[in-house]
Amino acid sequence: MEVRVSNIRKEFDRYPALHDVSLDIRSGELIALLGPSGSGKTTLLRLIAGLEQPTRGQIFFGDEDASLKSVQERHVGFVFQHYALFRHMTVADNIAFGLTVRPRGDRPSKAEIRRRALELLDMVQLSGLEKRYPNQLSGGQRQRVALARAMAIEPKVLLLDEPFGALDAKVRKELRRWLRDFHERTGHTTVFVTHDQEEALELADRVVVMSQGRIEQVGSSDDVYDRPNSSFVFSFIGDSAHIPVTLAGGQALYEGTPIGVAADGAGEAILFFRPQDVALVSEGVGLSGTVTASRRLAGTRIAELDVGTPGQSHHIEIEIPLDAVANIGSEIRFRPTRWKLFES
Repeated sequence: MEVRVSNIRKEFDRYPALHDVSLDIRSGELIALLGPSGSGKTTLLRLIAGLEQPTRGQIFFGDEDASLKSVQERHVGFVFQHYALFRHMTVADNIAFGLTVRPRGDRPSKAEIRRRALELLDMVQLSGLEKRYPNQLSGGQRQRVALARAMAIEPKVLLLDEPFGALDAKVRKELRRWLRDFHERTGHTTVFVTHDQEEALELADRVVVMSQGRIEQVGSSDDVYDRPNSSFVFSFIGDSAHIPVTLAGGQALYEGTPIGVAADGAGEAILFFRPQDVALVSEGVGLSGTVTASRRLAGTRIAELDVGTPGQSHHIEIEIPLDAVANIGSEIRFRPTRWKLFES
């Protein structure tokens, strides 16, 4: 099922949570809505679900305008961060709930409902646990039950709001891999909200980066990481360092000195680069920084540097070889090997 969000604006007490947002989601696609708190990602998900109504704009499911339809009429499956399972019901009854409350004429037989619940339990790798209650399950198991319950109604679109946010890091990583495999088996159009960039980059076919109620960039993991289109996306996705520079004579200058960065145009700009995208140099053009701290990170070392004139320096981090000298107070000279320039 294709989903199209067209020029959506959402206000709460006249405060705009979303500003003229448009987004096309392809059928069978796994989309991540990624952004900091207050960026509008959960509001957009709730609008797609029908849990909120837009102030202006439309939402289409296929060719059908679903903007004013209820959650039930949109036929979506919704998975919440904290599971929202019924504690007094068994696992099987939780999964079957959406089917048992359907109008009588649309309700499957008891035998069909049980068959469907057991089939889904097998699909989420929880066979044999149908008689247990939620408090007898681990957090990861409960979240899989919540997903099975959302799938039981055979939704047109599956929506997940911070689905792994309540779980510890190890379980989150395991469930990420499991959800990707599950999506590839079922092929549902799926939209999930997260503030965890690693989660978004690992899972999604495309990532929607949001900030202050607007979409900053939509693209693959490679697009948003390697080809960010704004300073916000560059700084939000992955680790980054940035310093102010002046563009003149086809190059970037820091404090009036060339730093080995080619650049068109003239005027003030901000130079962004990743900590790992640097090369150490012994002399010639480059940046020089004073080591304030260093720490080992797997097979490399992270050096914290103060770059520039004392009192006006900029604090950055770069990745250096383990055997590089990084004593506190020592000088490290380097130049970026990959970078992006944005207007200041």
